[in-house]
Amino acid sequence: MILASLLFAFIAAALHVYIFTMESFTWTKPATWKRFGLASQADAETTRPLAYNQGFYNLFLAIGAFIGIGCAAFAAEGSAQSVVGWTLVFSCCGSMLLAAVVLALSGKKYLRAAAIQGATPLLAVVLGLLAVVS
Repeated sequence: MILASLLFAFIAAALHVYIFTMESFTWTKPATWKRFGLASQADAETTRPLAYNQGFYNLFLAIGAFIGIGCAAFAAEGSAQSVVGWTLVFSCCGSMLLAAVVLALSGKKYLRAAAIQGATPLLAVVLGLLAVVS
């Protein structure tokens, strides 16, 4: 369970790095803004500062998850390093999951994106809790 949890946390973090690149670097390219449901290049230009900032939120969550994965994977069971690692994994993946819930509650057209964004952190959190509690 530990390995599976950390693998799903890694996938979730990698996805958030990808989202970061789209929001912070390629936001004004038609392929990106269309993927996010914007109607025009003008809309992409108008929302660019917001997307840039949001992209960094995603990057910071990913970095926290990566650090947590490393700490949890290479720590002795029950050590302070293990506690720090799992705390970061649960905190970062939990935040990713809650953001996906907020996205899902924003409207039916966002359900697919929310499922993509939230599935791997959900698995990381559930499997991690099962591993840590048992």
